Amino acid sequence: MNLKNKTFQQTLNDIISVSGIGLFSGEKVKIKLIPQKEDFGIAFKRIDKDENIKIKADLNFVVDSNRRTTIGVDNITVQMVEHILSALKAYQIDNVLIEVEGSEIPVIDGSSKFFAEKIEEVGIKLQKKEKKIFNLKKPIYFSKGSAHLIALPCEEFKISYTFHHPSSKLLSSQYYSYKVSSQTYKKEIAPSRTFSIYEEIKTLLDNNLIRGGDLNNAVLIKNDKVLNPGGTRFDEEMVRHKILDIIGDLTLIGKDFNAHIIGIKAGHAYNIEFAKLIEQNLI
Repeated sequence: MNLKNKTFQQTLNDIISVSGIGLFSGEKVKIKLIPQKEDFGIAFKRIDKDENIKIKADLNFVVDSNRRTTIGVDNITVQMVEHILSALKAYQIDNVLIEVEGSEIPVIDGSSKFFAEKIEEVGIKLQKKEKKIFNLKKPIYFSKGSAHLIALPCEEFKISYTFHHPSSKLLSSQYYSYKVSSQTYKKEIAPSRTFSIYEEIKTLLDNNLIRGGDLNNAVLIKNDKVLNPGGTRFDEEMVRHKILDIIGDLTLIGKDFNAHIIGIKAGHAYNIEFAKLIEQNLI
């Protein structure tokens, strides 16, 4: 535990309500973020299913990590939790209950920008209880094929990411490095949208497995061209979104920690495996 500076737990100043469409289900979904007392942590509740079951934002409750991160208990699941968890981590929100009506978190525009704006709108409440900030006891390495993830001991939480997609000249190489901070998240990371290469998801689209996806909530690339009328928000928007995602996935460790995370061509499934290695090596 790092005792150089005392850090206290935080929650929201007020309730946040959000409604929208689920990217995969295409259904209308609603969520409500409710401030909680110290040591509550972050948890989800499917109030349309069973109000007595809380699903902790914890690696032990991850049930699927294919194209998005899904957590669940007893066949009650919440899909695509990574974007909202990313925003909560960036703003250091420790204690909140997220009530969900629907099977997934609203995709909004495919980024975390709206969540960041709502957090800033209601404000953050500093709580009285101190929180622990952990450190890595040794470097952590994870590799599978061309995907690599590394965590190095560091005095801050920083992510450096390289994204390369061999089938797209447009995505031949993107790099970005970012120190996670509430001061810069809304500007540098939150606006970056989820993205897909049309040729890779055509089968999913043809089989109606991405029912809520359109050019309003994702960057779509076809024949090495961005189909969205406004283009991209950043030259390296895709790799920034990879950073957004990994911040959210690592939040499922359930502990605040300092490390320099280095990522190359990983996705949700590998992020989760990597997070488990980090969890085992925190002091």
